[in-house]
Amino acid sequence: MSVKKGLSIFLLLSAAMSGALLYLTVDNSSLKFFAGANKLGLALSALLVAVMWLLDAAKLSALTRAAGESISYCLSLELVWLNYFGSAITPMQSGGGPFQMYLLYKNNVSVGKSFAITLIRTILSMLILGLSIPFSLLIQQDLPELGWLMRGFIVYVMLFIMAAWLGFVLSLFRPRIIKRWFGILIMILNRLGVLNRGRVRKIIKNASREIDSYNQILRGFLTTGRRYFLLAFAFALAHMIVYLSIMPCLIWSLGFQVEFFHCVIMQALFLFMLYFVPTPGGSGAAEGGAALVFGVFAPRSVAGVLGIGWRFLTEYTGILLGGLVIMKLIGWGLVNQIMTRNSPEEAGSSGDKAA
Repeated sequence: MSVKKGLSIFLLLSAAMSGALLYLTVDNSSLKFFAGANKLGLALSALLVAVMWLLDAAKLSALTRAAGESISYCLSLELVWLNYFGSAITPMQSGGGPFQMYLLYKNNVSVGKSFAITLIRTILSMLILGLSIPFSLLIQQDLPELGWLMRGFIVYVMLFIMAAWLGFVLSLFRPRIIKRWFGILIMILNRLGVLNRGRVRKIIKNASREIDSYNQILRGFLTTGRRYFLLAFAFALAHMIVYLSIMPCLIWSLGFQVEFFHCVIMQALFLFMLYFVPTPGGSGAAEGGAALVFGVFAPRSVAGVLGIGWRFLTEYTGILLGGLVIMKLIGWGLVNQIMTRNSPEEAGSSGDKAA
């Protein structure tokens, strides 16, 4: 999917769902609730978004140090905003990594380390988000909103987290098993005719090399870079706590009662679902899902506006800043190349020739 197409779909679906939410939820009572909103609570929500960015940048900076490299904190913050933009224009929010890898590569961080840094950053966020669900359930078990479908999804999330941890441990201590599994997958795809037979050997060879490189870098994270890796984990945990605090803060600012851990469970389930939504940046589903979560704690007449406002604060602002970073540091001419080239070197060399 091209950047132009991804961005167009994102904007169209987000605008359509936002319009539908306003039409279906806003009534005469909505103005009364928002007129009496606690301005301090709204300001605190905006402040939490800024703190969330700063913690995310600190996490990325610490991971870079753990890999034996060093970048400025300002660049780390720009990489955070780039991730927002890249995630918004790709299905299942998968496109932030290539932009981050490109910019890291242009700042003298090797491709292997760039890949490991961006991958571990995502893994940390997903694991902490997934683990927040059982932790919150232990503290608050009376959740009438969780029917059999939601409880089934909780089981699925836990199985996913266990599989992710298993994959992480195997990639660290038994990389040969990962290579064997990958080889079996490639052979199955080859027999199904999905892959060109002449490319199978090359794909397996390249994948084996990348797995070895990733394993070596990951071992470096946990040995020589262990102090910075633990620091990155601490920043990731703080980042997730702040992120999950924005929604309760918005609800509280309108004068409604909300139990923090109750809201955390609902958010964590919703955010985990967004990882599997096929639209660019989860657009459409994100706005509608946020309104549904707010509807658990606030009247229908304000839930739609709260969902749109939460999405604006936590995502749209970062996406806008990411677009500005692209114009400043990359340029729109290279954006499609970064998304389609096999490596940052190829996109970088093409950009140098174009310049």
